[in-house]
Amino acid sequence: MTALTLSTAAAPGLRADAIVIGVAKGAKGPIVAPGAEAVDKAFDGRLAGVLETLGASGAEGEVTKLPAPAGFKTPLVLAVGLGSEPEKDAAFDAEALRRAAGSAARTLTGAKKAAFALPVTDAADAGAIGEGVVLGAYSFDAYKQTARANGDAKAKNDKAPLAEAVLLGGKPRDAAHKAALARAAAVGEELNRARDLINMPPNDLDPEAFAALAQTAAKEHGIKIQILDEKALVKGGYGGILGVGAGSASAPRLVKLSYTSSKAKKHLAFVGKGITYDSGGISLKPAGHNETMKCDMSGAAAVFAAVVAAARLGLEVNVTGWLALAENMPSGSATRPGDVLRMYSGKTVEVLNTDAEGRLVLADALWAASAEKPDAIVDVATLTGAMMLALGSRTFGIMANDDAFRSAVHEAAEEVGEPAWPMPLPEHLRKGMDSTVADIANMGERMGGGLVAGLFLREFVGEGITWAHLDIAGPAFNEGGAFGYTPKGGTGTAVRTLVRLAELTAAGDLG
Repeated sequence: MTALTLSTAAAPGLRADAIVIGVAKGAKGPIVAPGAEAVDKAFDGRLAGVLETLGASGAEGEVTKLPAPAGFKTPLVLAVGLGSEPEKDAAFDAEALRRAAGSAARTLTGAKKAAFALPVTDAADAGAIGEGVVLGAYSFDAYKQTARANGDAKAKNDKAPLAEAVLLGGKPRDAAHKAALARAAAVGEELNRARDLINMPPNDLDPEAFAALAQTAAKEHGIKIQILDEKALVKGGYGGILGVGAGSASAPRLVKLSYTSSKAKKHLAFVGKGITYDSGGISLKPAGHNETMKCDMSGAAAVFAAVVAAARLGLEVNVTGWLALAENMPSGSATRPGDVLRMYSGKTVEVLNTDAEGRLVLADALWAASAEKPDAIVDVATLTGAMMLALGSRTFGIMANDDAFRSAVHEAAEEVGEPAWPMPLPEHLRKGMDSTVADIANMGERMGGGLVAGLFLREFVGEGITWAHLDIAGPAFNEGGAFGYTPKGGTGTAVRTLVRLAELTAAGDLG
């Protein structure tokens, strides 16, 4: 992981591979952002003009390289776009700083040390820059080691992530600045842990392996863990999880992670969909839709990472994470369309489509979480393609049984830079899931499918418990090019939203 440090050193005398500065879009061309005064001075105040000559505009994510001026001990200046110049007397928002730092960190792959001279007005800015650096420097190369050892030229050319980032303009002795950077490191590292899990191939990350990794992390961070294997699931009557995993040689698991604080006054439960591979089951996915289905456990990865982050930060709130883990495969023992499952809650579900499996494992985990009467439950799942059609590939949907809580979750997501949008739960869509042979069917009307899935899940939330559902199908896995601090592949979306919800709850600011 990239090390983060604060420094008050003067930019010219700092030894590093590069110095990162910000450039914004001004009314008459690019402008040099605060924090880079020493660099601009070394260019005789003409740095903006030099950057414009090189084609820089200050657009978000834009990166421009130029040689460092005479007298600097760093050979390279890397100017990164911050987007539009803020209004008079306003500062750059945290997400602009986060994305700029991420773009710079991605560009500086292979560098040992870089100085970041981006705008810092307070500790929150320092934290945003640090978080952007850690997330932007991420790479997943666990499966390239053999190629390197065998002399594969392309693999040999793969460079290590930026090793150290020194933040200039921060206050090394200030408690708030130090805490902000420590938080950035903890949250960023755990989010990257989620990314690693999402990117792992399904032949190495089946439910049992996922549970084992959770067990190791729990032991390391003082988190209590309970793992229900297939025998315990049968004994407990977890028909949803068992039904989904019935067709696989890899047996399902239900993992409960419990972080507790002696000062906690509230209890949050996070529930994650953990389908380690989703073939669709008997309702097999068509060709072209299977290749990225290792990412169908992104919700469980986010919950896992959030609980560990809460423990690392020592938040004064109790957080329980439920990982509903199964592999959805077709075989002679697989659940068939038309089968009826008896869920952990006692309700029966007619399975009309085995590719609507995520709601089945979540239903059991939601009912188990409800039994503990937490103050609120938030589930996270790559649940429906319908949500991608509605909101695209970068925004997740939020549904809830309480409007105020839905708004609070939305505000938390926007605050940490995770695009989200509140979605309704229209009552008229519930009738479409009526079944002639069971209490409810796992499918309803095709139109509004993402909302139908939310209505299904609501049936398995305990009475009187505040609940929200995050459908992260769009942003969980980036099949396009990297941007900002977001890499290609697993993104770890929702981790920061969950951590922020835990922080707000600990502070008494969330209901």
